[in-house]
Amino acid sequence: MAGAYVIGILVMIISFYVQWRLKRKFEEYSQVGLSNGMSGKEIAETMLRESGIYDVRVVSVEGKLSDHYNPQDKTVNLSPDVYYGRSVSAAAVASHECGHAVQHATAYKWLQFRSQMVPFLSVSSSYMQWIILGGILLLNTTPIPLAIGVALFALTTLFSFITLPVEYDASNRALAWIKNNRIVNEREYVMSADALKWAARTYLVAAIGSLATLLYYVGILMGRRD
Repeated sequence: MAGAYVIGILVMIISFYVQWRLKRKFEEYSQVGLSNGMSGKEIAETMLRESGIYDVRVVSVEGKLSDHYNPQDKTVNLSPDVYYGRSVSAAAVASHECGHAVQHATAYKWLQFRSQMVPFLSVSSSYMQWIILGGILLLNTTPIPLAIGVALFALTTLFSFITLPVEYDASNRALAWIKNNRIVNEREYVMSADALKWAARTYLVAAIGSLATLLYYVGILMGRRD
């Protein structure tokens, strides 16, 4: 199982690096004023309106990088820096979250699939680690509890990978819209694409990390040895 530990450590290091780069990129681009002077709120509302979406509200929420789209109450939630910001990073984030709203309005299949998994995962995640721990302790007696735990963890891993096309597609929609509608100039577009690229990589690293952990638990279940 030494290989699994090495992979886990590598994934952790890469994750820290990607998070650090993401933070640095957004700090850098938040200092670059948008040439058209629009705020994140204004950009979001314009994108929604021009996409034919009139039943989604744009609201401000506390926190940093807490931006998200909530399909339950149809709200684009933007952190204060994005909601009030008039920077390249604000434009990138606001349009990305609206990309999710467009996905929802157009019944994008990967978003639908992901949303259907959320209620089940929110319940199973509360017990999954305890089931896995108990399964490891009882492995010499019965493999059933660990097998159940591994199955639950496999679903969370699947969820992580389903999230990837959802996030990448939202970024592609956002970048296409801000470019075609001249929300950004060429230089600002390159910065926006760079910011969203690093944001997407956090999801990619998380999915790989989840897969590595799943393989570790599967190795225990299968009784593999060095």
